[in-house]
Amino acid sequence: QVQLVESGGGLVQAGGSLRLSCAASGRTSSRPTMAWFRQAPGKDRLFVAVIMNNGDTTPRYAGSVKGRFTISRDNAKNTVYLQMNSLEPEDTAIYYCAATPWTFYTDTYYIRADQYDSWGQGTQVTVSS
Repeated sequence: QVQLVESGGGLVQAGGSLRLSCAASGRTSSRPTMAWFRQAPGKDRLFVAVIMNNGDTTPRYAGSVKGRFTISRDNAKNTVYLQMNSLEPEDTAIYYCAATPWTFYTDTYYIRADQYDSWGQGTQVTVSS
């Protein structure tokens, strides 16, 4: 496993931007796939974005954030980022970073939280209207 620590959450007005960071430590090379999920109060933890080091490295996004959010990674710093623009009140949630040893080839699996075995503690993002 790896240890993941998120940062960068906060309170922002609708239309604003935030950049989340996820710093990984431990056996990071064993976890080539990194993702962001989010969980709103009373709701399930939902997929936001994923980026892989193996296979097809094209980032994938949930439909609700495509065109507004960008996932990226700096392998030298073992850090994954989530740039969030044009934020909406519906984006309010706790955002979690996740890692897995798997490389996915279909969205059937990378959107599922149970496919990830390492999780951060989460960072709160609140978007006011």
